[in-house]
Amino acid sequence: MKIVYTRLAVSSVILLALSGPLRAQLSLTGQLRTRTELRDGLGNLAPKSSPAAAFTSQRTRLNFGYKWDRVNFNVAIQDVRVWGQDASTINSADGNRLMVHEAWAELVLANSADTTLKFKPVQNLSFKIGRQELVYDDVRLLGNLDWLQQARRFDAALLKAQHHGWALDLGVGFNQNTDAFGTVGTYYTPANTPASALSSMNVTLAIPAGFLPTNGKGGAPVVANAVGTNGQNQQFKAFQMAYLARKFNQTKFSALVFKDDFQRYRIDSIGSATAGYVYGRRYDVAGFSSRLTYGTMLIGQFGNAASGIGKVQWQAFGYLQSGRDRDRLRIKNAYHYGANVMFQKGLLSAGPGYEVLSGNNEAGLKAGETSRFDPLYGTPHKHWGYMDYFYVGTGAPAGGLKDAFLKFKYSGSRLTTTFDVHYFTLAATTFNKMPDAPTGAKLDAKLGVEYDFVATYGLNKFTTLEFGYALMNGTNTLEYTKQGTMNQRDKIGTWAYLMINIRPDFLAANSLVAKK
Repeated sequence: MKIVYTRLAVSSVILLALSGPLRAQLSLTGQLRTRTELRDGLGNLAPKSSPAAAFTSQRTRLNFGYKWDRVNFNVAIQDVRVWGQDASTINSADGNRLMVHEAWAELVLANSADTTLKFKPVQNLSFKIGRQELVYDDVRLLGNLDWLQQARRFDAALLKAQHHGWALDLGVGFNQNTDAFGTVGTYYTPANTPASALSSMNVTLAIPAGFLPTNGKGGAPVVANAVGTNGQNQQFKAFQMAYLARKFNQTKFSALVFKDDFQRYRIDSIGSATAGYVYGRRYDVAGFSSRLTYGTMLIGQFGNAASGIGKVQWQAFGYLQSGRDRDRLRIKNAYHYGANVMFQKGLLSAGPGYEVLSGNNEAGLKAGETSRFDPLYGTPHKHWGYMDYFYVGTGAPAGGLKDAFLKFKYSGSRLTTTFDVHYFTLAATTFNKMPDAPTGAKLDAKLGVEYDFVATYGLNKFTTLEFGYALMNGTNTLEYTKQGTMNQRDKIGTWAYLMINIRPDFLAANSLVAKK
């Protein structure tokens, strides 16, 4: 009977929210997204004569939202898995992949349209707290990374203000590994630490709390192809941010200041002379390494797609980084800038672009310093090629990146296609340190040319089909700066996928049925 009463109560709440003069709104949407991929050199050049990999991954998500004049509430629950990854009968040994992607509430503190709220200095003011996505501008530095099935979210608090066209967001986050009794201090281990690891004698050793294994003795970072914070798990100890935006006619101005703090560590090892050792970092050192990223972006447009020269959309941006990175290296002269333009006439669009992310110049780099720009927590897949060779989990060249690209787009009523060409080169001098290379030999700057094609077709209001094919024509420089070898990898990398994206709106569907 309890189940019956619960169902009746839930049904009553939904019916009340959908009828009458009530001002509260409920939303209930879902998503089932499957993606079948054929990988042969995605992210890194594949070994010669190696077979391609094929698999299907799936994201299932349920979003519940509640909106009232003075509070917004949202919960997104998702399950991510690879087909066949689990046994047909799932048990506890298969792991837990059901998770809460979002769970936040936003309190409205001031609203100029609501006469019952007495606070008048700011037209709109709200406070948003909980697990949430941070999506700003073109998701270049802060984004939800929606391309990945698991996506990205932050545990954070935001104070959001709007006044006479200006928008200001102030945000903070503070991470901790556990709230267990006996925990002292606020030391934070910045990753999903494995439960065990193989020692130098191939003995499996349990990993204690606060210890993060690394490759090689000493736990030093991999300088040539380090994985940035963008390509790893959310790993800062704390962050503070300010985002300011204003639209002037058809031009939008935005400015971002983002400070992230990293827990300091010491080099350590676990094990014994008989069992062997696992080397890594012990995160129990007081203090933080703080990095500051700041800059501006302009986005604008003019014209009309149906007449004259057509519609012209443009973008320009520039960002700097200073302070110290997660490995205590002093950041010096790190920058990221670029511009692009798109010309649209009717259903067709085309345009060029160019951008630079600074890297380490090995001809003048000093010990304890770095000039590598790390693109924070954005969506690299959208900007630096769909093959994900740069600033993701597979790392990026220490010499930085220059990307000259040309993009084409067709937008029909149901079919949309895009074709992008990227010409990638190093941004800074990098030496060839192979044993057979002469002393002081410089690598050729060219990394490769990538071709990305995507076609998206809308089957109905809730369902889209997407097909993609990409090819990377790489060089020895790409192989060396990413994997430390030469002439051992196929220089042609390919990738194809077919994705079905189903996003039903359950309450809207119920409304349509009711009207019939």
